[in-house]
Amino acid sequence: MTYNSPLYLFAFFPLVLAAYYISPQRHRSKVLLIASYIFFYSISGKLLIYLLLSTLLIHHTGLWLDHCRSEEKKELAVTQDKKASKAVFAKKRRHILWFGIGFQLGILLLLKYSNFFISNYNDVMNLFSIKSVLPATHFVIPIGISFYTLQAVSYLVDVYYEKIKPDDNLERLALYLAFFPTLMEGPISRYSQVAESLHEGKQIQYKNLTYGLQRVLWGLFKKLIIADRLNPLVENIFNTPSNYSGITVIIGAVLYTFQLYADFSGCIDMTIGAGEIFGVTIPENFRQPFFAKTASEFWRRWHITLGTWLKDYVFYPISLTKFGKKLGKKSREKFGKHLGQVLSTSLPLFGVWIANGFWHGTGWHYIFFGMYYLAIILFENLTEPTVVTLTNALHINRERIPYRIFQTVKLLIIVFIGELFFAARSLSQGFQLFTSIFTGFNWSVLTDGSLLKLGVSIQDFFAVFFGLATLLIVGVIHERGISIRDRISTWRMPARFGFLYAAIIVVLIFGAYGEGYLPVKLIYAGF
Repeated sequence: MTYNSPLYLFAFFPLVLAAYYISPQRHRSKVLLIASYIFFYSISGKLLIYLLLSTLLIHHTGLWLDHCRSEEKKELAVTQDKKASKAVFAKKRRHILWFGIGFQLGILLLLKYSNFFISNYNDVMNLFSIKSVLPATHFVIPIGISFYTLQAVSYLVDVYYEKIKPDDNLERLALYLAFFPTLMEGPISRYSQVAESLHEGKQIQYKNLTYGLQRVLWGLFKKLIIADRLNPLVENIFNTPSNYSGITVIIGAVLYTFQLYADFSGCIDMTIGAGEIFGVTIPENFRQPFFAKTASEFWRRWHITLGTWLKDYVFYPISLTKFGKKLGKKSREKFGKHLGQVLSTSLPLFGVWIANGFWHGTGWHYIFFGMYYLAIILFENLTEPTVVTLTNALHINRERIPYRIFQTVKLLIIVFIGELFFAARSLSQGFQLFTSIFTGFNWSVLTDGSLLKLGVSIQDFFAVFFGLATLLIVGVIHERGISIRDRISTWRMPARFGFLYAAIIVVLIFGAYGEGYLPVKLIYAGF
């Protein structure tokens, strides 16, 4: 059961809505929690035990941190040596925090990354002709573990720094970690953003219902019309890379990028729409990323909640360590303000991008993907003053359309290359695909019908083109700060319902489903 499956759309979600609507307010959060555990169990079965144990441990650890803080206050009220007491309790709280984080990340590393480390250890041993082969592990990974682990870690860290109070209500914390619309692909919400509204059990309002259903329909548009129709072509190219080269590989990288965006952002639309129906504001995860000017800005618009999580829980903690502060000070003193700033941020940025790569998967191509963006962003930061000086000297207006087009094209090339390695099945395959662009480039594949032999028909290409054109138009409107849903809400009721029915018909006509189409899994559910 996934967010775009008939079972979810026409059975599970309507039943949850009905149960939520008829339940008294005090029981609505229980309805959502039970539904969330049923949803988890329908996909991961008995692996539900991981989520339950994780929730219990997070709950206990948060209360333990609070108890330690209370004990410290009592001790400080009677002791003469306050400095020593503060040091003792600070150390104890750090140990509690690292115990909670260590357990969460330890489970994630064991289940998701153990084979990666074992494989690489065996490869190193073989290089030295050492016969020490560790056996591969065979763990089954519960759905959403990467997402709820990051939410759990953020909760503990925020309790530790007293940004939030630890929740003594186990049901509320459990629902925050397991809310079914965010379970598979996020967004990665903070406790302070959603926990209270989830537990509040608000009445379903007409506006929330209509806005939420519109958002769900928009997500289905992206998923069924763009992502799923492109899937056969993308799978053919990346499953058998030796069969393709040149323009075909370029097309594969470009279309995979659009497929990934349509699939992931479409799922997020369905998630945010579902939350909106229940009166819960789930944080946005995308903001027209292809309208960005630089790689840094692109990542401030793409997978926003992962980026802000890494900034708050990786970048800043590394920057504020004694070594990080010392590095920043020495760099600025020796190399000046700009270069020193770039050098001082390189270490925390390395932490961010190595974590980004590892979070996405267990292959070296994911780590390369992270290091690729690290190099690009550091280069952009380093050369920004030079670019400003050069454009001023040449009297180039950076806000005019020609320069904006140049920036967009440059960014798209960067993104397409990055996604080529991201989509590859291994790092060596990524380099094979990249080099094949230059060794077998041939424009004739655009006209000789080769692309129609990759599992997509001319009708598929037409539907995808229609979908991408619609995405572009909607993106331009949103980039100008115009809310389409707010505009639609001002129309008379016949026009609103007519538009809604027309949108449903478009999805039914152009969507990829039924005979001849295999169900396509949500891409980010595998990360």
